[in-house]
Amino acid sequence: MATTHALVGMALALPVAYAVPEFAPVALGAGLIGGLAPDLDLYAGHRKTLHFPVYYPTAAGIALGWMVVSPSFLSVTLATALLGASVHSVMDAFGGGLEMRPWRQTADRAVYDHYRERWIAPKRGVRYDGAPEDLLLAVVAATPTVVLLDGVPSELAVALVVVSGGYALVRKRLVWLAMWVVPRLPAAIRTQLPNRYYER
Repeated sequence: MATTHALVGMALALPVAYAVPEFAPVALGAGLIGGLAPDLDLYAGHRKTLHFPVYYPTAAGIALGWMVVSPSFLSVTLATALLGASVHSVMDAFGGGLEMRPWRQTADRAVYDHYRERWIAPKRGVRYDGAPEDLLLAVVAATPTVVLLDGVPSELAVALVVVSGGYALVRKRLVWLAMWVVPRLPAAIRTQLPNRYYER
C-alpha cells in the first residue's frame, strides 16, 4: 500500500530526526514523500518509470554521506527522500506482481531493474497491496513514530494506519468496482488506462 511505503519512509527518517533534531520535520516529511513518490507512475509505466531498485539506493548512499559530513536542509531532504524511494523500490520486488488481481499470482513482473534492463519477478512476501501482511507491516512501520514522537507526526502515522485498515478491508472489492466503472468511462479516458484494467 502507498500508506505502508509512507510509514516506512517516516520510520527510516527517525534516526536522522534524532541525530539532527533541528531538521526533524524536514527529515520526516521528506522520508514520507520519498516513500510515496515512486508510485506517481501508477498510470504511466507503473513500477518502471519512477522505480529504481538499484539507482535509488546508490544515490541515497551518496546523499547520506553528504548529510553526515554537512547536515543542512538540502542534504537532509535529499538523503531521507532518496532513502524512502530506495526502500519503496526494493520493497515492491518482495510484493505481488503487476496485475489487477495479484492474489491470483499470475504476473511475473514486480519492479523494473533499469541497471540490468529486466523485470524482477515478484517474491510475494506480501502477496498483494492491502493483504493482511501488508496491514501488519504498516502497523509495525508506524509504531516507532507513534511511540517516539508526539503531535503531528504521531497523529499522521495513526491516520495512515487507519486508512491502511480501511483499504485492506475493501481491497478485493475495489477490483470489481473498477471492472464495472472502466467500461462506462469515456473512450478518451479508457485509452489512457494501463492494460491491467482490462484483465478478466
